[in-house]
Amino acid sequence: MSVILRIRDLTLGYPNLTLFRRLSIEIEAGTTLAVLGANGSGKSTFVKVLLGLIPPLSGQLTWPKGRPHEIGYLAQMTEFDRRFPIRVRDLVSMGAWRGFGLWSGLDRASRARVAAALDEAGVLPLAERPLHMLSGGQLQRALFARVMLQDAPLILLDEPFAAVDQSTEEHLLSIMARWRREGRAVGLVVHDLSPVLDHCNQVLLLGGGAATHGATESVLTPERLVAHGYLSKSQAAWMFRDSAASAVSRCA
Repeated sequence: MSVILRIRDLTLGYPNLTLFRRLSIEIEAGTTLAVLGANGSGKSTFVKVLLGLIPPLSGQLTWPKGRPHEIGYLAQMTEFDRRFPIRVRDLVSMGAWRGFGLWSGLDRASRARVAAALDEAGVLPLAERPLHMLSGGQLQRALFARVMLQDAPLILLDEPFAAVDQSTEEHLLSIMARWRREGRAVGLVVHDLSPVLDHCNQVLLLGGGAATHGATESVLTPERLVAHGYLSKSQAAWMFRDSAASAVSRCA
C-alpha cells in the first residue's frame, strides 16, 4: 500500500500541557485508523494538526505524494449549526465546491455526483428539506454525503456516530468500508470501542501522556486500555471477562 501521510517524532500539546511525545506512524491507503482515548487525551488536537489548523510542539508531517488539495473532514455534530438556512442539497453540494464556475453553479456532472451521494447516504428524499427539520441521524447522513463529494485520499471523521441510532451507524460504517476498498485512508475519532473492533484495522490509543499505535487486536488489550486511562481496572475486567474465560478453558 502507498503511504498517504508519514508522521515522525510528533509531540502534541500546549504551552503548559504535553499530551503525548514522539509519535511515529505511517498512514497508508486503505487504512481505517481509530483514534481512541478518554476526554482530554488529545484526539481532536491530533486531527487539528493533521488539518494544519494548529502546529505540533515538535515533529514532522510528510506527504510523500504532496499534501492533498482536499482532506475530507467531518466535524463533531455539536459544532454544526443546523439553523443555517439552507437545504440538504445545498449542504451536500458544498463538498463539490471545485465544480463551481466563477459565474455559475455546479455543472451537469457535479449535479449528478451530488444526487448519487444523496442517494448512497440515504437522504435523497430529503434533498429539498431545510436543515432545521432533520433529525440527528439524517443530518449526519447528509454530512457524510458532503464528504463523499470531496473525493479525498484522506478522510477525518470526528465522533461521527454520536447521537445516531444503530441503523444509521451501520449505514455510515458501510460507506466507510467502501472508502477503504477504494484505497482511501480514514481517520476515525471515537470514544466508544464498539465500531472500532470490527471496522478499524489500526488504532492510535491516546491517554496518560502517551500514544500507542498498531493493529487493533494488539493495541486494544486490557493492560493498555487501563494504562492510557481509557478504562478502570474493574471496567477492563468486566469488558474482557469472556476472552479471559476463553483463554482459561483453552489452557485447561
